[in-house]
Amino acid sequence: MTHPAHGAVTLAEVWRGPFLESAHQGHAVVCDETGQIVHAWGVPEAIVLPRSSSKMLQALPLIESGAAKAFDLNTEHLALACASHEGAPIHVEKVGAWLDHIGRNDDDFCCGPQTSRDPDLRVAMIRAHEQPCRIHNNCSGKHAGFLTLAKHVGAGPNYVALDHPVQTACLEAFERMTQESSAGHGIDGCSAPNFACTMHGMARAMATYAAASDDSPQGQLRNAMALHPDLVAGEGRACTRLMRAAGGKVAIKTGAEGYFIAILPEQKLGVALKITDGATRASECAMAQILVKLGALDPNHPEALAYTNGVIKNWDGLETGYLRAAPALL
Repeated sequence: MTHPAHGAVTLAEVWRGPFLESAHQGHAVVCDETGQIVHAWGVPEAIVLPRSSSKMLQALPLIESGAAKAFDLNTEHLALACASHEGAPIHVEKVGAWLDHIGRNDDDFCCGPQTSRDPDLRVAMIRAHEQPCRIHNNCSGKHAGFLTLAKHVGAGPNYVALDHPVQTACLEAFERMTQESSAGHGIDGCSAPNFACTMHGMARAMATYAAASDDSPQGQLRNAMALHPDLVAGEGRACTRLMRAAGGKVAIKTGAEGYFIAILPEQKLGVALKITDGATRASECAMAQILVKLGALDPNHPEALAYTNGVIKNWDGLETGYLRAAPALL
C-alpha cells in the first residue's frame, strides 16, 4: 500500500514571528451528489483509515435494519450513535438511559473504560475515588447502537468480531456508501473494526448523505448530528463549535489521527480530509477553511477565525504566532 504521505500537500501552517515553523501536509477531497470530485488537494485515491469519521456509516444499519424504529430511538440516540463524545454528564446520562431502555448495562459494552474528558466530571470522579467505566468511552454511543442492532437481530454478545452480523452489516453499508471494496481494516481505539477506503470514496459517501432526503436513513443521521452538536462531541470541541457556527446547516465529524468529514446539505457536497502526521490542530484548521471556501461558514465568524487563523500565545500570554490554513486552501 502507498505511504499515506505520498503526494500530500501542505494544508496548515504554524508561524512564529516571520518564520514558518511547522507545516502539516495532507489530502482533502470535495465531491458533489453525483460522486464527482469538485475540489481536491493531494491524492484523492490515497487509501487511509477514516477512524471515527466513519461513524455515520457504521450507524446506518441501526436504521436500515428497523432496529431504531423497533426501539423507538429519537434524534438524540442517532446523534450519539455518530458521536465521539466527551464523556460529560450529558453524554453519560443519555447513553445510560439508552442502555436501560434496551435492557443492557456497562458490562455489555465491548469498548474499554476511558477517563471522562469532561474536566469537572473527571476531577469529581478522582476526588470520589471512582474508576472510569466503559460508558465514559467516547465511542459508547456508537456501541449502544451496536448493542441495539445486535439485540434486534438476535446476535451474540461479541458484536465487534469481524464476522458478527453487526460488523458484516457495517462493512456492507461502508462499501455501498463509498462505492468501493474496502482494502482492509484496522482495530479502532474502541475495539471495533475500522474499514479503509480512498479519500474519494469517503467524500463520495458524505456527498450521498448531503443529498439524501430528510426521511431517508442517511438524512436522519445527518440531521440528528446537525441538530445535536453538543452530543456529537462536546463543549470546546471543533465539531460542536463549527456546527454551531454554521447554524446547524452542516454535519461535521472528526476522526483520530487527523481525519475529518463534513456533510453540506444545502450545497449537496461531501468533504473528506486527512492530515498525514495525525495532527488534530491541523485537521481542524484545514476543515474550517474548506467550509469557508465552500460557503458553509462565514469567514468572519469568531469560531471560523479561531481555527483558520488562530493566535498562538506563550505561557505569559504573549502572542507569539498563529496557526493558519495554507495558501493552497485559500
